[in-house]
Amino acid sequence: MRWFLGILAVLVIVLGGGFYYLSEPDIPRSTLEAKYGTPPSQFVTVPNGARIHYRDRGPRDGEILLLLHGSNSSLFTWEPWSKTLSDHFRVISLDLPGHGLTGAVPNKDYSEKGMVETVNEFADSLHLPQFALAGNSMGGGVAARYAETYPSRVSRLILVDAGGMPTKMGDRIPLAFRLARMSWTRPIMLHITPRSLVIEGLNDAIVRKSIITDKMIDEYWDFARMAGTREATADRFALAGDWTYIQDHISAIKAPTLILWGEQDHLVPVASAHAYNKAIPGSKLIVYPATGHIPMEEVASQSAEDVRAFLSNSPTQS
Repeated sequence: MRWFLGILAVLVIVLGGGFYYLSEPDIPRSTLEAKYGTPPSQFVTVPNGARIHYRDRGPRDGEILLLLHGSNSSLFTWEPWSKTLSDHFRVISLDLPGHGLTGAVPNKDYSEKGMVETVNEFADSLHLPQFALAGNSMGGGVAARYAETYPSRVSRLILVDAGGMPTKMGDRIPLAFRLARMSWTRPIMLHITPRSLVIEGLNDAIVRKSIITDKMIDEYWDFARMAGTREATADRFALAGDWTYIQDHISAIKAPTLILWGEQDHLVPVASAHAYNKAIPGSKLIVYPATGHIPMEEVASQSAEDVRAFLSNSPTQS
């Protein structure tokens, strides 16, 4: 019995030491705001209590393009588009609840429906009556659902490797996503968020590896560890989700729609692009070869010019 207790004690010490060694402390919000919240960053508190981090560029009287990022990402994924398109359009990007410098929100609602309502409150707070709406990945699902829920506010819709259509899952889901979906690992991930998980996730999502830099990796890693964000991420991945909601309400989308997709997206396969294209009458699909999950960064110039052409055309598509 004594030998068993001895082995158990050693295991506890080893595991405890390993946990202590691997644990990463939260980064205070104020620290990250000082680092990443510099101009043109702004903040606005919406009626549900969320303090939204956003960037607003371009002419005040230009057509508005509102940008929604993907899961575990931030508004910085849109910087190439924002800088390019703001010469003519008013380009607004924001950090969704549980992400970036918005981080954890008071109502703890990280559901797709909750994000739709937060986006609507944000648009109200900035007095945006109507706008073109673009979303990537998770944000694409939010954008599609927003267009279904508030069709009169969306002048045009742009879906970029968007979630929301219940097609076959990708064949290269990042380890961080898989761990976050396991109930027994969630408590561990509240304390352990190794930089290697970020590297692995970016390599799974991105085909054009040249865009992956230490700056990009550190940005994702920093935001993942902001105080309150790991709890928010665990809550979000624990949600069951309305997996067929967007598909079931797709006929409510009336806005002219542009669908942009990376041909080699291993996270949300190009089959989802074709499903959206088939479901939304008159939509236009552009597929980029040798491109992964974030075309707005992987083929930044080409995708931005495709968006410019789309926004510059007549509101009525053929």
